[in-house]
Amino acid sequence: MKMTLQRICFVLRVKPERLEEYKRRHSSVWPDMLQALRETGWSNYSLFLRDDGMLVGYLETENFERARAGMAGREVNERWQREMADFFLQAADLLPDRAMQPLEEVFHLD
Repeated sequence: MKMTLQRICFVLRVKPERLEEYKRRHSSVWPDMLQALRETGWSNYSLFLRDDGMLVGYLETENFERARAGMAGREVNERWQREMADFFLQAADLLPDRAMQPLEEVFHLD
């Protein structure tokens, strides 16, 4: 029986003056952060960055709310989110992973 995965897409805004450093940080994501993502159900996860700071994230998971909650309970995620918070244009008290609001999928070609 084939497992049904949710396809999740979200957008965030990276501060234009932080784009190069943001890319550098993601060229060497901490191994324990990568492991936590895998263990909590994040798969086929990609980030796409436009030169004006628009960041598009895509992932597949069995249950996004469960995957998100799993990461929220990981100490490594808390450290990563706090380190990355200043890269984004968003409310100062909101960590990036809390700002991820899934977009509505309106078309999919299988």
